[in-house]
Amino acid sequence: MRGESMAAVFLAILPLSVCAADLSLVQTKAMQSADVVLLGELHDNPLHHLGQADLLRQVAPKAVVFEMLTPEMAATVNAYAGDLAELGAIIGWEAAGWPDFAIYQPIFEALGDAPAVGAAAPRETVRAAFAEGAAAVFGPQAERFGLSDPLPEDQLQTRVTAQFEAHCQAMPLEMMGGMVEAQRLRDAQFAKVTLNALAEYGASVVVITGNGHARRDWGVPFAIAQADPAVSTYSVGFIEAPVSAPDARFDATIVTAPAQRSDPCAAFNN
Repeated sequence: MRGESMAAVFLAILPLSVCAADLSLVQTKAMQSADVVLLGELHDNPLHHLGQADLLRQVAPKAVVFEMLTPEMAATVNAYAGDLAELGAIIGWEAAGWPDFAIYQPIFEALGDAPAVGAAAPRETVRAAFAEGAAAVFGPQAERFGLSDPLPEDQLQTRVTAQFEAHCQAMPLEMMGGMVEAQRLRDAQFAKVTLNALAEYGASVVVITGNGHARRDWGVPFAIAQADPAVSTYSVGFIEAPVSAPDARFDATIVTAPAQRSDPCAAFNN
């Protein structure tokens, strides 16, 4: 165990609008039988992390891969036996640019004895992918993870536009191709680390990551399928209301209330 639980506090203050436990029986069985389960999120929504923690307990994985952790950070997590409220500061969580560790704490409480596995690529590697392309930086296994082939033109344009919007249209549009390559590099990196964890610990492995990486059409599930089609994956997207239908990018969609946040583009509008 890694410290005392604070999940009840968050549950009392921020109840899920659609509880993770409300997945259908068919969805739950499919999730529990998959080799790899990807739990997407919007990073700053505490409800998403509560839901991820709930599903972690339902899956009871052999290992949990984190987008947010380097291997060194994960090693510290696995060796830590103190108060979880202090863990974020010890591993440099917020210094790495992530939201308040307290909203992620329920996930770490739900790990139980499962080891955390760090999947974060070094920043200089991601920057190199922006400049040189994902395949060149990823190296000899680029083809195995689907990086050698150029993206279909329609997908490329969709992804360039999405990156442009995500960066508040504040960066030149022609730079967004590099952003897409950096994203592809990270998808392949997360897939590689996940497959290594699967080989080391056995099924199942859970991946904690942003929705953009959890999507089936071009995220980590796609990269895993390219590398090893025999590995089964199940992807859950935590998204925010209002929505009118399940999100087809995921095997299952869980809808929560939106997080309270300031306009992320406000700094560019002044």
